[in-house]
Amino acid sequence: MPVHEQVYRQLRDRILFGGFLPGKAVTLRGLAEDLSVSAMPVREAVRRLIAENALELHGNRRVSIPDVTEGKIVEIWSARRLLEVELATMSLEYLTDEDIQVLGDIDSEIDVALETGDVEGYMRGNYRFHFSLYSKSRSEILIKLVRNLWVQFGPFMRLVYGRSGTANLEDQHKQALEAMKSRDAEALKHAMEEDIAQGMGFIRESLIAAK
Repeated sequence: MPVHEQVYRQLRDRILFGGFLPGKAVTLRGLAEDLSVSAMPVREAVRRLIAENALELHGNRRVSIPDVTEGKIVEIWSARRLLEVELATMSLEYLTDEDIQVLGDIDSEIDVALETGDVEGYMRGNYRFHFSLYSKSRSEILIKLVRNLWVQFGPFMRLVYGRSGTANLEDQHKQALEAMKSRDAEALKHAMEEDIAQGMGFIRESLIAAK
């Protein structure tokens, strides 16, 4: 894998899972030093992430997570509901019993993270669950759009869970797994909608409380 692609993926993971927190800017030079690479692949990766609305560049060669408003979160919420429910439904046609078992194993890891208060572990497990499911849909375009949405709201979800912990989270994946096992598309749609609503609702409530 080319160095610039490795750097892009590393930075993207940091954005998704807490390495970049909203309100804190970092320098391109600092990123290069931290990743032990030259400035060129960092600049290339940052350009891609800016194009995806995951980062914004400031005049002093610093980058940060773009601010979000309640309206933007509601819009992302609506887009997730449309795209991710569709992806889950498309995936249902191709899921094997082995695929469902793998998803169940991921969810068991999520349960451990919830019980121990491991916010980053929960975030990573949640991401793996969703995209392991969506990868079965055979839809490259919709998955790319959804990845772009996750990188925009991920830092704020990490911030909210970092403050409130995982005690108030309910594992909506159990209902989704039962729907997959019974091949019930309507039940799967409902479970995915509830799962999305929980996460995005927490972010929206946090923004309202901060006003």
